[in-house]
Amino acid sequence: MAWLQISVEVPGEQADSISQGFHSVGALSVTVLDAGDEPLLEPAPGETPLWSNTRVIALFDADQDIADLTQQLQAFLDTPLPDLLVEPLADRDWSNTWRDTFGAMCFGKHLWVCPVGESSPDPGAIVVHLDPGMAFGTGTHATTAFCMEWLDVHPPVSKSVIDYGCGSGILAIAAHKLGAASVVAVDIDPQALAATRENARRNRCDLEVLYPEELADRSADLVLANILATPLIERAGDLSRRVHAGGQLIMTGILAEQAEAVMAAYRGWFVFAEPVFRDDWVLLEGVKRDAQLIT
Repeated sequence: MAWLQISVEVPGEQADSISQGFHSVGALSVTVLDAGDEPLLEPAPGETPLWSNTRVIALFDADQDIADLTQQLQAFLDTPLPDLLVEPLADRDWSNTWRDTFGAMCFGKHLWVCPVGESSPDPGAIVVHLDPGMAFGTGTHATTAFCMEWLDVHPPVSKSVIDYGCGSGILAIAAHKLGAASVVAVDIDPQALAATRENARRNRCDLEVLYPEELADRSADLVLANILATPLIERAGDLSRRVHAGGQLIMTGILAEQAEAVMAAYRGWFVFAEPVFRDDWVLLEGVKRDAQLIT
């Protein structure tokens, strides 16, 4: 079967309305991509990543009437319609197009992430099989890789773990496979929770998958938080109480120049090791003080 691809370049703040417009006129799928060469940070849980200039791409059946579609889209938007690029496409397996840029990856010495159906070349590897679906997190982003490498060096054997902002579940599943006694994966995005549950099932991992409000008073020996600096600072009190006294908090998704501000928000509860820098990124590792030492 052939397809029709329609794309348009718009400012980031217009991407959502254009996407909704395409859906309203029968698009089979809508994708938002960077229209330039702009780096994008790991989004906070539930946030949609947006660039300042975006390309919105919609896929339709090949027999779609372009004139009728354009008229309907114009009526939905109620604003001047940007120039549309219309291209015919040959059939392909769209559910697996993400595999074009996602292959087997090694983090540290023994921890691997592989697409579902592929295996690691290392027979002794610990493998996370992943299909990210609609959720953020395959290990290709620098901050996710940072966390995976940390877990490879510091396997949480017999520890309780909370993955706060789990995305696809990659860190939670890796922690489970590295020997964690229990793992809770947390996100505010229902797509992330659905992807995590499915990836956990594929990997035969017994995870709890929760919204933040379902955590109640739950805490753990290790909390992983791979989100942005701003939500890390805003959630300092809540994340701090999720860590047992003597436990560890690992934070990434932080630019190098943001490290001091993030640590400052947590110093009332944690003693930090030296930040680990790589290019523009930083990983922060804090150890929770005993309650009697907290002032």
